[in-house]
Amino acid sequence: MAILPMKRILICGMKKDRKEVLEFLQRQGVVEITSPAAQDDVFTSTDMTSSSVQFSRSADTCEAALKVLNDLAPAKSGLLADYTIIDREEYEKRVALCGETMKKADKIVRLNKEIAELTAEIPRLEIQNEILEPWKNLDIPLDYEGTKNTKTIAGTLAGKQTLAEIYRQISELAPEADAYDVEIVSTSHDDPEMTCILVIVHKDQADLIEDALWHMDFSKAPLSSLNPAEEIVSYNKQIEEDKKQIEEAREAIIAMADEREHIRFTHDYYAMRADKYDALSRLAQTERTFILSGYLAKRDVPKIEPKLSEMDVLVEVSDPEPGEDVPVKLRNNAFTSPMESVVANYSMPNTREIDPSAVMAIFYYVFFGLMLSDAAYGLIITIACAVCLTKYKNMAAGMKKFMKMFLYCGISTTIWGFLFGGFFGDAVNVIATTFFNRPDIKLPALWFEPVASPMKLLVYAFVFGIIHLFVGLGIQMYEQIRDGDIKGAIYDVVFWYMLVGGLIVCVMTVPMLMQDMFQLSFVLPLSVRKVSLIIALLGAIGIVFTAGRDSKNWVKRIMKGLYGVYGVSGYLSDILSYSRLLALGLATGVIATVFNAMAAMVAKGKGIVGVILFIIIFVIGHAMNLAINALGAYVHTNRLQYVEFFGKFYEGGGRELDPLTENTKYYRVKEAK
Repeated sequence: MAILPMKRILICGMKKDRKEVLEFLQRQGVVEITSPAAQDDVFTSTDMTSSSVQFSRSADTCEAALKVLNDLAPAKSGLLADYTIIDREEYEKRVALCGETMKKADKIVRLNKEIAELTAEIPRLEIQNEILEPWKNLDIPLDYEGTKNTKTIAGTLAGKQTLAEIYRQISELAPEADAYDVEIVSTSHDDPEMTCILVIVHKDQADLIEDALWHMDFSKAPLSSLNPAEEIVSYNKQIEEDKKQIEEAREAIIAMADEREHIRFTHDYYAMRADKYDALSRLAQTERTFILSGYLAKRDVPKIEPKLSEMDVLVEVSDPEPGEDVPVKLRNNAFTSPMESVVANYSMPNTREIDPSAVMAIFYYVFFGLMLSDAAYGLIITIACAVCLTKYKNMAAGMKKFMKMFLYCGISTTIWGFLFGGFFGDAVNVIATTFFNRPDIKLPALWFEPVASPMKLLVYAFVFGIIHLFVGLGIQMYEQIRDGDIKGAIYDVVFWYMLVGGLIVCVMTVPMLMQDMFQLSFVLPLSVRKVSLIIALLGAIGIVFTAGRDSKNWVKRIMKGLYGVYGVSGYLSDILSYSRLLALGLATGVIATVFNAMAAMVAKGKGIVGVILFIIIFVIGHAMNLAINALGAYVHTNRLQYVEFFGKFYEGGGRELDPLTENTKYYRVKEAK
């Protein structure tokens, strides 16, 4: 519910102790190590990039090996990734095996590369066979050049041609040639057709015959040192050998499936070592000493400082200097912590702001539920998230926050669904009418039905929007008062409260809007209109004279003030944006109703077949509706926070604390208490 105060930490010790210090800090995962100051004649930094890259490559090799194993020997796994928790003693035992495991991972990757190469070679050999197939009856090699006095020419002519046609064309193109012989080896009936020929010609007339053949669209045959039949046999043997080697490599990989967990651990081990050596590059060092500087949250100092002092290193904790690029760390309870990821996706708050997660959480869950607004959909989301959180207790922190967020969104959706009488749309009434002939049975709305009273829902959407915007302005006023800027709070917030609030109250005194358009039963009296207009006018005057207060020139100041008043149109646009609460809420119910009607139409009067068809259409339709509208509710809820809400007070631009930690994917080490 707040931004944690940060401390700067400085650690100085003997170089021989740096490994122990870094490993301790990595296990704790709360200290961000910063780069050293400019180097001088005493302290320098050591470039550990090559070591870090080498460890990263080892981790990548393990990841590649795991992918191969998952493809060839899939392991049973759950829907979500879950960390395996081991103690420090087990960790040390597994570290001793990492060298051997790395060799096996390398072997898996190498075997997979062989499989890929052999798999790619087989089609190439098959193509060669197809090329040689028309020549298989030729009993001499295709690269045979002839005898002392003759030359052999093998190749193809386009189309299906007879021996007589070939002789005729050659005699026309080379009438002086008479010492040659043509043999048709085969005729292809494929598309395109071609004729394979072998020409034996006296060397004195070889040039004449070749020139004639080229004019006949002649193409030379592929060269082969064996006769085609022998070459085809050779290729087939090679294909069989490649297939055998592929199968052997696959079996060898599958035989190493039991190494999967060791490879996972080795991946995490080398990933941690890569991070540690990257951190080593950020230390200032002499021949015998080192200095480490960084940031950590103030609340983490008590669990870090005493243990570091036990390592015979000097620890100094101090407040950051003004103007330092201090990272940000948020602290929230179980209800509001899921919003931290939503805030981070926009931008972390800077050190001068408050953490908006707590305030935003209430609106976020309410808006999401209002947009989806179906009790059955809400129960599905709630139960699914609750099961995942219960079953996968060790999932990644980011995924856990995501699941918790949708858990609360599902609860909100369920509540809004019962308030609006939506349970798979109007499924209760449709099922009762279609299969039990009881149209009187339906799920009553605890509040009202949006489809029957859309204007009523629109009014409440605007009310929620106005509250949302005014809370955003209130946060801005709080920050300004906290920083001692009382005038700024009045100029930038109070005057806008007066202008926008006065105009809203004024609208509530117009009967045509309240009763005819919004279908409300009350209208504020005219006396309230006069007071609200006066308040709005005073707010507008205040904005005119203060919005441009940064300018010393009074003309520019007034012009900026007038432009500032024009910003009231932005508030109108922001308020209208909350009509999406109505639009998406109605869309969910209407689409659900349509699918129910389609299912009932198909099922009516068809007995058991109708029941089956109803179930199929019902399940598919509502699954699609839930997926599409849950995504829409998520996207548009975020938009209302980022654009309308954050636009009133939030600057962002903060940098999240990036501590040295055991950034693992599969394993977590449980420290002894």
